[in-house]
Amino acid sequence: MSTLDELAKLIHTKFGIETDKLDPNAPMSEFGLDSLTLAELIFMVEDEFHIEVPDARTDIGTLAGLAALIDELKGATPA
Repeated sequence: MSTLDELAKLIHTKFGIETDKLDPNAPMSEFGLDSLTLAELIFMVEDEFHIEVPDARTDIGTLAGLAALIDELKGATPA
């Protein structure tokens, strides 16, 4: 399963948004995720993927951007 698929499943489970409604390139706000909800999602991502998302990363406005960041951080995580 790709990171994008895992992320969509996580969003569906937590926020009830159907995965087929999640356009990877659409702004997260189109799914009703405001800044507070996005912060909650980041905490869930950190727990689920065992990574730490730097506060300075602002390029996660889309699911595709967040999935790319997760892949980048997972690659940088020591085994």
